[in-house]
Amino acid sequence: MSKLSEQKHWSKIELLHVAVKNPNIHIKGTHSYYSDAWSGSFEASVVRYLYGDEYSLNTWESLWEVDKLYIGDYVCIGAEAVILMGGNHNHQINWFCLYPFIEQVKESYEGKGDTVIHDGVWIGMRAMIMPGIQIGEGAVIAANAVVTKDVAPYTIVAGNPAKVFKTRFPEDVIERLLLLNIYKWPERKFNALKKYICAGDINSLESASENYSQ
Repeated sequence: MSKLSEQKHWSKIELLHVAVKNPNIHIKGTHSYYSDAWSGSFEASVVRYLYGDEYSLNTWESLWEVDKLYIGDYVCIGAEAVILMGGNHNHQINWFCLYPFIEQVKESYEGKGDTVIHDGVWIGMRAMIMPGIQIGEGAVIAANAVVTKDVAPYTIVAGNPAKVFKTRFPEDVIERLLLLNIYKWPERKFNALKKYICAGDINSLESASENYSQ
């Protein structure tokens, strides 16, 4: 292998369904990717505090049910993003001392639930997703945003903490788009209607979908 092929570059991506090995990370489909040009791999640098990597599996057994990470299809994750998971929730702010003493580690733990990133989401560079968050279909997380609350489908959020900047489409268009369930279509239909998906005319998309099914 040449040195040139080994170099990281912004035009290279890491396909998640190929790269992910952790059994607690569930990848839907074959199109989601991480743009890893300025960092390590997705598992090594993006997903933090998730039991199930090679080191933790060979070193200790989890004392609690592990919060899972679910990532849909056609998800784009920018470089140096962070997805915080459940392994570090041992700092109880209602206790006088925040320190995670090993003697109290089990009783101090407080799970946050699974993190779910639905289909077609775009997560910008250096964004941070806090534990237990649900990010709806087609949502956009702006660069450097810190997401502390669930994000509705086709919504753009930005800032720290992340707040709604705007929706990508009018509410009625979002409702019609969700009803179409484009990310549940067979790949043959998805590819056949790609020119309508990669556009902004909901009437044409609905008509094309109806005609395809006939």
